[in-house]
Amino acid sequence: MSSASATAVAPKKGNKKLIVIIGAVLALVLVGGGAAAYMMKQRAAAAAAAAALDEEEEADGEAAPAPSARKHDPKTAPTFVPLEPFVVNLADKESDRFAQVGITLEVDDPTFADELKAYMPAIRNGILMVLAHKTSAELLSQEGKIALQKEILREAVLPLGIEVETEVEDEAPASSRRKKKRKAVHNPVTHVHFSNFIVQ
Repeated sequence: MSSASATAVAPKKGNKKLIVIIGAVLALVLVGGGAAAYMMKQRAAAAAAAAALDEEEEADGEAAPAPSARKHDPKTAPTFVPLEPFVVNLADKESDRFAQVGITLEVDDPTFADELKAYMPAIRNGILMVLAHKTSAELLSQEGKIALQKEILREAVLPLGIEVETEVEDEAPASSRRKKKRKAVHNPVTHVHFSNFIVQ
């Protein structure tokens, strides 16, 4: 075998290796591209399903629950922000009635408690406005107290730019009117506690 024929055989083997390597790279690119396309389709389908669920909930008047920023750890004591007692004239027309209400806010984050204190004058103003529009009959009933708690939950974070869900009514006749809820927003104030509640 001459040296010329030996050199002619070597490039053929090199070409075969190159073709095998290129084929393997192409196969990897195709598999990777297929996997990426599949994942993108799955994400698009999940997003479409979530959008459809949100629309159904809005149509049913139920908002999706707000994602909680932190889960309560039973080993950790909750953070409370007591407010100075409120004394306010009520909206009764037939007689002069007033209420003395002690309120403590429970928050999900101790650092948020400090932030609340910075906005306390605006928070107290909002709560006083809510209380001043109540009648003694509203505040003496269990339903009235629960409604007041919900309004205070909203007013406590409104000065910080957090707008929590409220119920709004459709512009429809009373017979077919349904209540809708805006999309839920996480409220760092988790509970409103009454430390005293006197109506006179």
